[in-house]
Amino acid sequence: MSSLARTRVAVLFGGRSSEHSISCISARCVIEAMGTEGFDIVAIGISRSGSWVRIADPLAALSGTALPEVVEPEVPEPHPGPVTELAEVDVVFPLLHGPYGEDGTIQGLLEVTGHRYVGSGVLASAAAMDKIVMKTLLAAAGLPVGPWEPVTATQWRAEPDLVLARLRGLGATLFVKPSRGGSSLGITRTTTEAEIGPALETALGFDSRVIVEAAVPGREIECGVLADPTPQASVPGEIEVSGEAFYDFETKYLSEAARLVVPADLPEATNQRVRRMALTAFESLGCEGLARVDFFVDGEDIVVNEVNTMPGFTPASMFPLLWQHSGVDYATLVQRLIHAALARPLTVLR
Repeated sequence: MSSLARTRVAVLFGGRSSEHSISCISARCVIEAMGTEGFDIVAIGISRSGSWVRIADPLAALSGTALPEVVEPEVPEPHPGPVTELAEVDVVFPLLHGPYGEDGTIQGLLEVTGHRYVGSGVLASAAAMDKIVMKTLLAAAGLPVGPWEPVTATQWRAEPDLVLARLRGLGATLFVKPSRGGSSLGITRTTTEAEIGPALETALGFDSRVIVEAAVPGREIECGVLADPTPQASVPGEIEVSGEAFYDFETKYLSEAARLVVPADLPEATNQRVRRMALTAFESLGCEGLARVDFFVDGEDIVVNEVNTMPGFTPASMFPLLWQHSGVDYATLVQRLIHAALARPLTVLR
């Protein structure tokens, strides 16, 4: 391994998921921060088709557009593959959001190739990505989750009337989501039964498994967890969404309808409960490194919504803001995550 001052870090970004561009933005910000800390950076973009592309000047390549892309060379170069690309690095920062990156797939590759990496392992990554599995595990740990029902493509195609009858028990306002999606893509809010079918079709365009959730009243509160090595919870923050919008992809990244308030204005007792529940959620899924835990808070009622094992690192992302207000600036946060990954043994059952 190289000396700590010149640790060689591979940053993976882009990927085949619908969150490709958000991953690129996260990578640009992380690379900028790493540049001030003396790391040797190997920037590797993964195109939407799955090709690995070594990026010589990532800051230039990922700037100049609101939603950057990993562009494959016009003249294809010999592609050595991920094992060769990662051969000379000390640690990998897989800034890949959503499927094929945050769901245990890239983590499995890195386990097989013997590379240390930032973030959760295979099982925790896969469990947190699949909302049906995640909510089952959170409830088993004694954490409150909102009412929900799973729907598969097979069930919907074969017995739509039975599916609709089952969903009536959730109430009038529903959120229909791909079970293994991210960045609020493919999500529809419905208020009538007539809207459920089209919403299911939209979600099934992203995943063969869909979760339908009842609307849960309350403020949207988020809490960051950083394990370095002992898990610690940040101050909570709040997402305030104006008007009739909800926190979908466009609201999250492309509009000004959402406002992030850090720290959230909560009673101290509620603040501490959120932080304790965030740690419980983190540990119940077996997470490592980092996570963002999302809640709905309505007075004294607190419901866990989801756990994100590789939250965004864009300027609009909540996770870095939560830690900034908890006394850990952006560059230090990146540095701590890398050093925690370096300290992790290579042979760990995940």
